[in-house]
Amino acid sequence: MKIHTGEKPFSCNICEYKCIRKSDLRTHIINHTIEKPYSCHICEYKYITKSKLQKHMKLHTGKKIFSCNICEYKCIQKGNLQRHMKTHTGEKSFSCNICEYKCITKSCLQRHMKIHTG
Repeated sequence: MKIHTGEKPFSCNICEYKCIRKSDLRTHIINHTIEKPYSCHICEYKYITKSKLQKHMKLHTGKKIFSCNICEYKCIQKGNLQRHMKTHTGEKSFSCNICEYKCITKSCLQRHMKIHTG
């Protein structure tokens, strides 16, 4: 239910990160406390695990291995394709709790909320 209400009771005491589950916060805190030994040789971004670095490296190749079976859209990451597919279904999972605005992504809703908060 917290996903639908937008409630995020757990927050990081180091940055502005907030989440729904305590386990997600524990995972997030690792980013602040553990050494990140795997770094990208192109942009020097650092990661905790080798697998996360390997996933990141795909961004630098420019290869768009995921493609939409409805239109000609192609992208680098699976998550981007999943988000794109919502444009075909019309699904808008994120709703403003102040007005009737709905959108596809959380970041889009966060941008929208600025019109209410200034």
